[in-house]
Amino acid sequence: MNPQDSFRIVVLGGGESGVGAALLAQAKGFDVFLSDKGSLTEEYRGILAANNIPFEEGKHTETIILSAKEVIKSPGIPDKVPLIKKLYEQGTPVISEIEFASRYTKAKKIAITGSNGKTTTTLLIYHLLKSAGINVGLAGNIGESFAKQVIDDTFDWFVLELSSFQLDNMYEFKADVAVLLNITPDHLDRYEYTFQKYVDSKFRLLQNLQASDDFIYFIDNEPIALELGKKSFNVNHLPISFLKKEKNGGFFQEGILHLTRNTRTFDINANELPIKGPHNAINAMAATLASMAVGLTDEQIKNGLLTFQNAAHRLEPVAEINGISFVNDSKATNVDSVFYALNSFDTPIIWIAGGLDKGNDYTQIEPLVRQKVKALICLGKDNSKLLSFFASIVPVVIETQDVKEAVQYALSFGQPNDVALLSPACASFDLFNNYEDRGEQFKATVRSFIS
Repeated sequence: MNPQDSFRIVVLGGGESGVGAALLAQAKGFDVFLSDKGSLTEEYRGILAANNIPFEEGKHTETIILSAKEVIKSPGIPDKVPLIKKLYEQGTPVISEIEFASRYTKAKKIAITGSNGKTTTTLLIYHLLKSAGINVGLAGNIGESFAKQVIDDTFDWFVLELSSFQLDNMYEFKADVAVLLNITPDHLDRYEYTFQKYVDSKFRLLQNLQASDDFIYFIDNEPIALELGKKSFNVNHLPISFLKKEKNGGFFQEGILHLTRNTRTFDINANELPIKGPHNAINAMAATLASMAVGLTDEQIKNGLLTFQNAAHRLEPVAEINGISFVNDSKATNVDSVFYALNSFDTPIIWIAGGLDKGNDYTQIEPLVRQKVKALICLGKDNSKLLSFFASIVPVVIETQDVKEAVQYALSFGQPNDVALLSPACASFDLFNNYEDRGEQFKATVRSFIS
């Protein structure tokens, strides 16, 4: 008898990740059951039913879950949940969809993580490889489930965006190219408000890397530099810096991106790139080094960099009205993201911010706000923290709970060459379904003012 016949896998969570994992488990001959404490979407319910995968929703039946030989857990479920604790206590392996899927792919993997910038960098690397004709897939914290794509396993490379939540339940996974962009305080409620635990989670990206594998990272980020000072990693180090010339890696000097991987070099002027700002210079250097690792030519890399279009809700140009440029950065749900956004513009900014505060510390952006922001429009149900911090810093501070009113204020305060920037620094769930909904409503409202 095939030992897999008696191997029962339980998948916790019925979103894209969980359903993909269930489909892969079934395809590999496992007896699989999916459980979601919430409600499944009609689409995912239909997929499970069509494939005869047993599932439950609205509850977790502990007797079934605790009898599993292995559990694949949605990244949204914290380890502190009592059911997960019970699984750990009885020694049941709890893994992520990424860990499970990586067992069944022959593809090489580029894995990207960081507190900010990972989606842009992931999409940029994917675009560079795909436009060069590489047979490449996109997965992780973005797009279609990695596990679902591994069922047929047709790609030579995968570009994977990985959150700390996914990394927490990855053990045997190995990247061929690892990219660590930055580490800043975020999701600390998940890590017992201990920053080092969050740092440790991000550095799980390096587990299992070998000496020939590339590790690309922003060395100017203090938490990364401190961690690398504590531990030695036997990998091909490719640091990126604004502060010093890196012999092997990348540095940004006088508007030029200089990249070196081993003996090969590549340079490009940042002004040529469609993505702007210092943070995107880091993203572009990381993506270029990853592409050099894959073996793309200089011509392929340059063509890919110049033709890239960033994801929606990431410093996304919306429209120009009366000479005022409206920009949608709705995915900026923490202060660090706003820091990058404010740094991307040299003209006066009308900043639209607010939502559900996640324990924000606004001191890190105070100098930039003083320098660049001419008006702050607070868009949220409770704007008290923004109001109290910035009232004495920004010349004009006003609040609203209506997107149309926010755009009207921006038009009334703005002058030609100003930027009206939606970069909330907060979660969206007070007035919107999610950050996408917030961004789409903002874009639609702005465009409604175009005559």
